[in-house]
Amino acid sequence: MSDVRMPPQQLIFMHQGLVQAIARGLHRSFPRYIELEDVIAYGQIGLAQAARDWDPSRGTQFSTYAYYRIRGAILEGVHKMIWLHRPPTPATKFQRHSNEVLAQSAEDVQAAPADEASWLSNVGPRLAMVYLLSQVQGEAADDLEPADGHATPLQSVLDQELKSTLHALIDALPSDERQLIRMAYFEGLSLTETAYRLGISKAWASRLHSRCLDRLARGLRRVQVTE
Repeated sequence: MSDVRMPPQQLIFMHQGLVQAIARGLHRSFPRYIELEDVIAYGQIGLAQAARDWDPSRGTQFSTYAYYRIRGAILEGVHKMIWLHRPPTPATKFQRHSNEVLAQSAEDVQAAPADEASWLSNVGPRLAMVYLLSQVQGEAADDLEPADGHATPLQSVLDQELKSTLHALIDALPSDERQLIRMAYFEGLSLTETAYRLGISKAWASRLHSRCLDRLARGLRRVQVTE
C-alpha cells in the first residue's frame, strides 16, 4: 500500500535518516578527498527532488522512491567532483594564471599609470615565470618536458637544472608566498581556491601571486638561468 500524500517539507523532515544512511554507506567507497558533508548535501538534493516529484497514486512507497533519487543524486554529484578534481594540464595552468597576472597588471596600471615599455618590463617576466612554473608537475621526480615529448640529452640536463633551481627558489620564499605557489602550481588550485585555503582575500592573493613571480624572476636572473 502506498504512503499517504504529505507536504514535501514533512517528507524531507521524516526521511533525514535515510539520507544519512545512504550517504554514509556510499561515502566509504569514494576517494578520501570527498567529504561526507558534501555527500550528504547531494543526498539532500535528491530527497528534495523526490519529495517534489513523488506520486503516491502510482503505488510506490515514498521511502523506496526516495532511495533511488537520493542515491542517484549522490552518485551524479560525486562524479562531477571527481571529474573537476583532475589535475589541470600545464596549458590550463598557464592560461589560468597568466590571465590572473594580466588582470592584476591592469589594476596596477589604473592605480599608477605607466608607459607601455614600463608595463611590459613588469608583466613580461611574470608571464615567463608563469610559463615555467606551469611546466613543473610537482615537487618530487617530475621533470620539465618539451611540448613534443622528445628531449635531447643536453635539453634534459638543462631542464632538470632549471627545475632544481626553481624548487630551491620556491623553498626560499616567505612562508605565505611559498604556500601560494605550491597550491597554485603543484596542486593545481585556482587563485580563488588558494585564497580560501590561506584565509586571505582573492585580491590579496592576486597581489601576492605577482610579488612571488617577481621574486622568482629576480632569483633566476641572479643565477643566470634567464637573461
